[in-house]
Amino acid sequence: MKAEILSIGTELLLGQIVDTNAQWLAGELSGHGIDLYFISQVGDNRGRLVETLQRAWNRSELIICSGGLGPTDDDLTREAIGDLLEEKMIVQEPIANALREYFSLRNIIMPEKNIKQAALIPSAEFLDNPIGTAPGWWVSKDGHIIVAMPGVPHEMKQMWENQVVPRLKPLFPPGVILSRTLKILGKGESAVEEMVKDLITSNNPTMATYAKPDGVHLRITAKSADETTARDLIFEMEIKARTILGTLIYGDDDETIEGVVGTMLTDRNLTLGIMEVGTGGMVAALLSEAPNSINFLRGGLVSQQRSMLAGWGVDSNMLEKYGIMSREVAEVMATAARRQTGAEAGLAICVSPGHGEFEGKPAGQIIMAVDLDGHLESSELNYRTKPSEVKRLAAVFSLNLLRRALLK
Repeated sequence: MKAEILSIGTELLLGQIVDTNAQWLAGELSGHGIDLYFISQVGDNRGRLVETLQRAWNRSELIICSGGLGPTDDDLTREAIGDLLEEKMIVQEPIANALREYFSLRNIIMPEKNIKQAALIPSAEFLDNPIGTAPGWWVSKDGHIIVAMPGVPHEMKQMWENQVVPRLKPLFPPGVILSRTLKILGKGESAVEEMVKDLITSNNPTMATYAKPDGVHLRITAKSADETTARDLIFEMEIKARTILGTLIYGDDDETIEGVVGTMLTDRNLTLGIMEVGTGGMVAALLSEAPNSINFLRGGLVSQQRSMLAGWGVDSNMLEKYGIMSREVAEVMATAARRQTGAEAGLAICVSPGHGEFEGKPAGQIIMAVDLDGHLESSELNYRTKPSEVKRLAAVFSLNLLRRALLK
């Protein structure tokens, strides 16, 4: 069974709203073991809508539409389905009367335009919408099913759960699609893919890599008739991936690098002090989002001026000899951050985020250092991207440097 989601509305194509309905429905389909192959968006144009529906009809057995069921002239989902199947819409008086009553209870006379919401084609039946004026459609013909639901998210979700799912369940054998995501820092997407290339050829479970803002995501997906078997398949593949990738994996699923580091510090009963140059305090801000940060985050010092750094315990002679943007000074800063805040661990980040040089280093230069109870470790990176992205990358990779130090 191949499914397709069709999101309808010109506002989607103009970028005025985000298509959260398709994302939610995709998760629902996988949870019911239904394969989703395509997601399409189309504007409020009858011809293009029919064309898109025809393409979906040719390649998918289940077509799930959201949007275009309102009463106005640009709400054309019903008309397009009728055109596709060459069936005429006929107003159903019981539904029309129910709509009039819905408006009457609110002391409003129903506009005549709303009457089309009470129309059906012969191959369709209504899907009840107790919290809105737009009934949905369940269309079944020639081995295909079209589900049409309102675009309003809370109406769509209730209709899906109460009206659509009960109709779908008897049609398909029980099944489930589950996924697990491993999160990786320290290697790029292509390098990670090369490391696990022998696993990626698997058909069930499947494996794929994705470049994300918080590192490389390695998604493992399994399909089975029952949840236990699917979880077992994922577990076996995950063990193999972890054996290959080792400590490059910092977390999984909803875990964040700041949350992982915060947990490691808390478990080891350690506190952390930070000194930042060129980040605007982004590392401290990121860590403050971690659970229990009040227990492990002692504080942070933020400046780009040598005089301020010297006042915080960074040796002036070191600053003069090496400059702020150096691993030697970053290590001294990490120690100063630890001592100034009275913490067991110190983290220093020096960033040249602007469009020109800073302290003799090109834009995009990132220098990081960790002092973990006197044990020093430092690293240096360079990214040619916009300043805000350089700062974000500095925050993420400095926390990963601290994570690697804590593992040791």
